[in-house]
Order: sequence, then C-alpha cells, then structure tokens
Amino acid sequence: MELRFLPLILTSAAFGLHLLGERTAVLVTGRPRSRTARLRALSFYAGLAAVVIALIGPIDSLALKLFWVHMVQHVLLLTVAPPLIVLGRPWMSLWRPIPLRDRRRIARALARSPRLAPLRRTGGWLARPGVTFALFSIGLLAWHIPAAYDLALRSVAVHVVEHMTYLVTGIMLWAQVIASPPLRLRLTGVQPALYMIAAMVVGWALSLVLAFATRPLYPVYAHLASRPGGISALTDQQLAAGVMLVPGSITMTVFIVISLYRWLGQTDGEERARVARSSAQIDGAR
Repeated sequence: MELRFLPLILTSAAFGLHLLGERTAVLVTGRPRSRTARLRALSFYAGLAAVVIALIGPIDSLALKLFWVHMVQHVLLLTVAPPLIVLGRPWMSLWRPIPLRDRRRIARALARSPRLAPLRRTGGWLARPGVTFALFSIGLLAWHIPAAYDLALRSVAVHVVEHMTYLVTGIMLWAQVIASPPLRLRLTGVQPALYMIAAMVVGWALSLVLAFATRPLYPVYAHLASRPGGISALTDQQLAAGVMLVPGSITMTVFIVISLYRWLGQTDGEERARVARSSAQIDGAR
C-alpha cells in the first residue's frame, strides 16, 4: 500500500462504517432514520467528499506545480471538510457497527480502567478550547515554514502527516463551536464567535505574510522551470495568499455571523424575560 493513499483509505473506511451504522440503527429501531438524521449523514458524507476532492484528481496533481492550488487543498482540509464532518455528528454511527457486548466492554474500559487513566487525562486535556486552538494554530503556521513546506512536497510520508494534521486539528477546532454529541461544548454565549474570529486571524496573519513578501518563500515552487498559466513564482504565492484570505475565511465568517445572530437573539430574549419579571413583581407589589 502506498502511504499517500492512507487518508483516502481512512475516508473510505469511515464512509463504510457510517453507512453500516445507519443501517444498524434502522434495523434496531424498526423505523427509517429521521429527516434530521439523514441531513446529518449527508453533511458527514459531504465532508468526506471534500477530503476526497482535495486529495484525488486535478487538485492534488496541480498542487505540486502551483502554490495557490496547494492552498485550495489546504482550505478544503481545514475549513470545509471539518465543519461538515462535525455538523454531521457521525460518532455514534461510526461506533454502532461494533457488537453491543464489545461496545459495552470498550466503554467500561475507557471510563474505568486504571491502565487507561493517562489516556482519559490526555483526552480531557486535548478537549480544552485553549489547547485545541494552540494545536490548530501551531499546525497551520508550522507547516507553512518554508523548510517544513518544502519537505512535505519532497516526501510522501511527510505530506501525508501534513494533511492529517490539518484535518484532525480542523475537526478538533470546529468541535469546540458546533454541537456534535457525545462531544461536549465548553464555549457558551458569545465565546464561540470570538473563538472562531481568533482562529480566522491566525490564517489572515499568514496570508498577509505571503501576500506582502517581496520574493518567493518556498524554494520548491521558486525553482520550477515553468508553471501552468505562465505565472511567476511571486504571483503564484500572492494568489495563494488570496485563497487563504478569502475562500479560506468563508465558512468561518458564516459561522461567526450565525453565532452572533443567535447570541444576540438569546440576549434579547433574556432581557425581555427580565423586564417581564420586573413588571410582574411591580404589579404584584401594587
């Protein structure tokens, strides 16, 4: 097996397990999945499709020749596939194909086994919003250091690790702001919007560095004899910055707008309820 196919194999396995889990749910309950469950399944499958589009076909081929296409690949893995996967809430369906007896045994071991206590502590630490944000930011910035970026382009194994880092940390980040049981949300009120704004600023900072650099920063692209379209290495780099700055911010911007809208509506509702209670107390005093 070629290592470069590992993400696609994992994606295919996730798709198959989820389909089997959904089918198992229908057999156990004796009724078809609800409209909400079907929409969530479609969201999960759309997320997996985004991974496949990023890693197979023209995008993956052109990514070795054009920096801006490589950035499209990264945007798909960071800000398109992860929110769709998290919104799909696939975790129980992925777990359901395991026989019930084995599921119970695994669950008891994960929850109570002293040997797995370090794993539980690590999981709790990784679930903290600050830790997740740090891992996402460090992963994004570190892989765009010229030496690391060029190494990923020259080594299939390193490139696979890079892609998996983007996808995993992206899922971790979006799971902090989108409800995806049994994962627990730790941010409330306006915090999810602020959290995503901070994540978007990290990407903006990187894109501005790329946009205003006066020379190509990545030797692999700078030393290419020619590029599709005949563009220069510096223009290619500036286009990549634009991809990160604009398309790379779309899903985050949409989430921020929706999150702020809901928070303002919730705040307004709480204020109306407070006024109503105060009026009732005044009327009662009379």
